[in-house]
Amino acid sequence: MLGKSVENLLLKSREFLSHPGVRRYGSNTAWMFGEQILRMVAGFFVGVWVARYLGPEKFGLFSYALAFVAIFQGIAKLGLDGILVRDLVREPEKATVYLGTAFWLKLFGAVVTLLFIGLAIQFTGNDATTNLYILIIASGLIFQSFEVIDFYFQSKVLAKYVSICKMVQLALSSLMKIFLILIGADLIWFVMVSLIDMVTLAITLNIAYKYNKNPSFYKYFDINLGKRLLKDSWPLILSSVAVMIYMRIDQVMIKNMLGDKEVGLYSAAVKLVEVWYFIPMIVAQSLFPAIVKAKEISEKLYFKRLQGLYALMIWTAIAIALPITFLSEWIIKFLYGVEYLQASKVLSISIWAGVFVFLGVASGGYLLAENYTKIVFLRTFIGACVNIFLNLLLIPTFKIEGAAFATLISQFIAVFFVVFIPHVNRQALLMIKSFIPITGGNLHVKRSC
Repeated sequence: MLGKSVENLLLKSREFLSHPGVRRYGSNTAWMFGEQILRMVAGFFVGVWVARYLGPEKFGLFSYALAFVAIFQGIAKLGLDGILVRDLVREPEKATVYLGTAFWLKLFGAVVTLLFIGLAIQFTGNDATTNLYILIIASGLIFQSFEVIDFYFQSKVLAKYVSICKMVQLALSSLMKIFLILIGADLIWFVMVSLIDMVTLAITLNIAYKYNKNPSFYKYFDINLGKRLLKDSWPLILSSVAVMIYMRIDQVMIKNMLGDKEVGLYSAAVKLVEVWYFIPMIVAQSLFPAIVKAKEISEKLYFKRLQGLYALMIWTAIAIALPITFLSEWIIKFLYGVEYLQASKVLSISIWAGVFVFLGVASGGYLLAENYTKIVFLRTFIGACVNIFLNLLLIPTFKIEGAAFATLISQFIAVFFVVFIPHVNRQALLMIKSFIPITGGNLHVKRSC
């Protein structure tokens, strides 16, 4: 009897794995995971080496410049990322018009953002060197416009090409950083590498697009389509800014309230937390088309898949957070050295924010699929406001540990804010149920996908 059951299980497993839809999405996910695992490895070896080489103070200044630019990065993106993928899936025959229109919109957004950053730094207390670092990094936003090619490949479930482009960028970036460390280079050269990274990715994406014999999209711009895209995306623009505020404002506030060294300590811990955030992004990107199509079959299947996705996100994040919490001091000492030891407390707190980040990415996919872009903005805006308030309240007393608690609490509030919105509060219930393994369900991919 047992042998018969095992045989049936193996047979069903083979049927499932041999299904074209499963193989397609599986291959797509594998390429993205492979690229991100390499990025994670590079982050552990090269990124940590850079932090050790620069020391907490210089590393803190570098992290501050990156965080300052990141806060404004959402404006340059114009909130078009998910919307463009969605529309390319729905209307693939209009790809060149969508890509061209989105490209020129993003380029215009990047120029405006760069000018805005140039104006904003005049009202900070930064010295001229710090402002120069910020402007160099911000210049890379111009090349961010080529991300539309990434979204095209996402819509075609062809992550292979994007992953190869990012691997090339990662290899060049890592080699340059290692070279700079070996020759004892100054901080400004590491800042320049951040700009070169954006240029390299833009060039390789363009090569990959042409390699696949796709038609050029640069000559296309449909003003009516542009208006529609911006009409759909404006809440996401505000949402992206709000997300980056509550992801990066802590580093900016620590710099102004405590100093460069504290930013370096805090950033060292945060980098070890954020290195895992590729997981929900990849899973969501890969499974998003299947979840959208499930609604065409039945509402029940749609919500079943959503809950399965939520459960997968939650328990993956918890599995990561538990060991890191108990080993945080050893991890910091081993990777960064005794000079960064104070960052271990931040790591043990911040790693738990990942549970709500993972869940937020998954629920954000649902809100985008249903075109609830205003709710996306509202929840992230509230999260950002809570984070700023808690930073002001906790940093003076609890220092960088206070900033970690502020981020954890604000992430929780941002995700579960939907409980107060009648037509989407069912999602809050699905997310809460997903914390219980027996109700989490499984995420199935059927032949209809």
